[in-house]
Amino acid sequence: MSYIEFGVTDLATVKAFYESAFGWEFNDYGPGYSGIRAADGVGEIGGLASGAAPSTGGPLVLLFSEDLDATVEAVTKAGGIVFAGPYEFPGGRRFEFTDPSGNRLGVFADA
Repeated sequence: MSYIEFGVTDLATVKAFYESAFGWEFNDYGPGYSGIRAADGVGEIGGLASGAAPSTGGPLVLLFSEDLDATVEAVTKAGGIVFAGPYEFPGGRRFEFTDPSGNRLGVFADA
């Protein structure tokens, strides 16, 4: 996947959530859009759009974590709501959460 865009209800709150929970950095394009910088700092992998409605019924986006339990704590502390897990699945563990705008995502770690 090369890019994913999240509809958000409050751009500043959701940016702060992803910065706090996952260390993401952003390129701001005015008051209604922020691009999610690639981990290597070159380019972008997605964006946050305040003009689009948050999606709760789309595909489940999974993020990777080296330390799942620490990520559960970071997501909760940043204002996310964990609604499933952590639980084991073939090959590792994962949990699912919603961000402050209601977007549903999952995080997994290797076994």
